[in-house]
Amino acid sequence: MTFVGTQRPPRRWFHAETELDHFAIVTYRVETAALAALLPAGFAPREVVFDDGRPGALVSAVAFVDRDFHFRFCPPVAISCGQINYRAYVTAHGRAGVWFFATSLDHVLVGLPRLVWGMPWRRTRIEIDGEWAADAGRWRLTATDRSSTSACEAVETGSESDRLDGFTSRDEWMEFLTHPTSGWYGRRSGGVGEYSIWHPPMTPRLLAARSARFALFEQLGLVDADSVPHSVLAQPSLHFDIHTPPRRYPVPRR
Repeated sequence: MTFVGTQRPPRRWFHAETELDHFAIVTYRVETAALAALLPAGFAPREVVFDDGRPGALVSAVAFVDRDFHFRFCPPVAISCGQINYRAYVTAHGRAGVWFFATSLDHVLVGLPRLVWGMPWRRTRIEIDGEWAADAGRWRLTATDRSSTSACEAVETGSESDRLDGFTSRDEWMEFLTHPTSGWYGRRSGGVGEYSIWHPPMTPRLLAARSARFALFEQLGLVDADSVPHSVLAQPSLHFDIHTPPRRYPVPRR
C-alpha cells in the first residue's frame, strides 16, 4: 500500500501558496507527560509505542527555505527566506493535527502574522542548504536569535530500509509525521488559533543527524542538549497551500 495523502481542498482567492526548498522534518522522541504539560485543555499528545516497549510522544522542527510565498490574489513576490516551525503531534478534542509552539522566520514580514493573527512568530537569522545528489543527500541548518543558536547537519543513510522506530509501516509514519493538515497555536491575546494546509504526499529521503540542537525544545524541557533525533525526513522541494486567514479555534461543547 502506498500513502496517497488527502484530497486537495478548493483553492480560494484569499488562500496563500508557496514553494518550500530544502525541506526537512527533524523529529525527537519526548516524554508524553512533559509534552502534555505544555498543551491547553482538550489537547493531548499522540502516543506511539517505541521499539523498547515504552510509549512516548513526538515533536518536530520543520525547516525550509520559503520561496515565492504569495496570497492567491497577488502575484508571486521575490521573497526567499528561512523558516522553522516547531510543532508537536497532538489531538484537539479527538481530532489529529499539530500544536505549534513557535515559528522562526528570517524576514522583516515576521511581524505581520504576529500582530494581525496573534501567531507566536519571531525573527531569527536562518541559513539552510541541501545537496541532493542521488543516494548522497546532505542537509544543514543554522539558526541564531538574540538568546540562542540552533543547528543541525544530516546526511542520507544509504539504507534500503525505511522503517522508523515506533511505526509498523511506511504508510503509518508518512501519515503521522509528514501529513498533518490541521494546526493550532496559542494566540498572543489569549485563546487558541487554528489553520490548515495542504500539500501533495512527500517523497522523503531518510537522513541521519550527525549533529543537532534545537534551543526551543531544550528551553521547553522536552529534550536535552545531547538528545539524538528520532528521524530526519527531507526532500529538495515541496508545494504548500496555506488556508489563510487563521481563525479562532471554537472549543467544542461537551
